[in-house]
Amino acid sequence: MSTVKPEREYFLDSIRAYLMLLGVPFHVSLIYSTQKWAVNSTEASLWLTLLNDFIHAFRMQVFFVISGYFSYMLYLRYQPQRFLKVRLERVGIPLLTAIPLITLPQFFMLKAWTPKLANWEHFSPYEKFNNLMWELISHLWFLLVLVVLTTLGMLTFRWLRDQKRLIDYQRVGWGTLTLAVMAWALLWCMFRRVIFMFQPAWLMDGLFSIVVMQTLFYLPFFMLGALTWKHQTLKQLFVRFNPVMCFGAIAVFVLYCVNQRMSSGEGWLYELDALISTLMGLCMLNVCFCFGHKLLNSHSPRIMYLVNASLFIYLVHHPLTLLYGIYVTPHIHNDTLGFFIGLLMVFGLAFLLYEIHLRIPLLRFLFSGKPQNK
Repeated sequence: MSTVKPEREYFLDSIRAYLMLLGVPFHVSLIYSTQKWAVNSTEASLWLTLLNDFIHAFRMQVFFVISGYFSYMLYLRYQPQRFLKVRLERVGIPLLTAIPLITLPQFFMLKAWTPKLANWEHFSPYEKFNNLMWELISHLWFLLVLVVLTTLGMLTFRWLRDQKRLIDYQRVGWGTLTLAVMAWALLWCMFRRVIFMFQPAWLMDGLFSIVVMQTLFYLPFFMLGALTWKHQTLKQLFVRFNPVMCFGAIAVFVLYCVNQRMSSGEGWLYELDALISTLMGLCMLNVCFCFGHKLLNSHSPRIMYLVNASLFIYLVHHPLTLLYGIYVTPHIHNDTLGFFIGLLMVFGLAFLLYEIHLRIPLLRFLFSGKPQNK
């Protein structure tokens, strides 16, 4: 256990907050993209489809690297049991709060005002349960994955802490790192293909898909973050501009778009998506870290406000976006105009709710998991 509190990593806090806030343009643009969602505009927009694809292609991979970085830092600061308690409170309490206050009302909203659950009365008991799980977890899935990864961290972090230095991380470059992470992605693809061949229904199960498949997919990024804390040479590698990784992100994004449009779910769409998204995540890890370190590595009250507000904004924006799509989108016939009006309305209402919740200690605790001082 370490009692020395390290210097605050402002740029990592900022990147994590911006990645969280990117959820708002991601879901607003989803209304105007070619992706089928609960609500869609009459005509799809090409540039908003590409924006939606770009955000989706890398955002959560980088987010889980940063989460693993800070999680391992806290593991070393506290006793393991104390670490588990603190982390599960910070992640689990907002998750459990958001289900009855946000996603459960959102479920009834989708059922009443959209065609998504139009055949609810004809669903079997399992279909009702499974659809309910998908809708209750909804955009909170990353919190559930963090709960699982945090619990697994009691084993993986202990292994990492006690691991002898078998690798000279001074000599590890992007090539070695990419091969290692892509090897895990390939194993994930093989695992998914076996399930698809013998138990395809599992892949449609909400709990299995999130708790098992999503956790396994993001595990290497989470552990990469922990490794970055333990071996600071990796952080120096990430914050140093690498033209191959940065400009390679463009080529990988092209592959991502081609796969989304040329492959099918009955074929190799999801396996190829996993490989491409893994590579895209690594490329954008360098982009986010190098530019974030250069531009955001200083204290700013406005940035810290966004850092503190980002989780709450993300939690409440989803039903606000759906309401915007249901009631406002049909009256705006220009997709670009509708997108920017949607951003203003969703962000505006979300920040208003954030300011209201700051004035209620119980809500502050429920949406942060942090004890509130009297």
